[in-house]
Amino acid sequence: MPLTLTLTDGVLSDDAQAEAIAEITEAFLAAHNLTGNSVMTPNVTAHVNILEKGRAYAGGKPVEGAWLETKTPAFALADLQVQEKFFGDVTEILHRISGGVLSRDRIWTNGVHTVDGTWNLNGRPHLNEALGAAIANG
Repeated sequence: MPLTLTLTDGVLSDDAQAEAIAEITEAFLAAHNLTGNSVMTPNVTAHVNILEKGRAYAGGKPVEGAWLETKTPAFALADLQVQEKFFGDVTEILHRISGGVLSRDRIWTNGVHTVDGTWNLNGRPHLNEALGAAIANG
């Protein structure tokens, strides 16, 4: 499940970015009760995008901030309590790791559900049903 963390330059050091990704990954797994799952753990992937200052906007004005986007099958992040837990944790993780530099109102999140059958794990595509079964057995 790809996680994309986008930051304006300077809000997190390289080490802090790696720490944030590790904690956000763990938060994603924990929110779904999948900590240590042999299928999901290695397939929660992430990358960080860095935007030059002056290249991010809120309300049409330049802003320094952080954005996290998830791309998941429809059964992930489907429950409101899971959404609130995970995205709330993301906000707190980024705020804390930034040493308060990132205020909570400058951390945005969203989740995108993808088309069934578009998950390519271990070199082959999976339908949601097969992916769910593999996760349940992992």
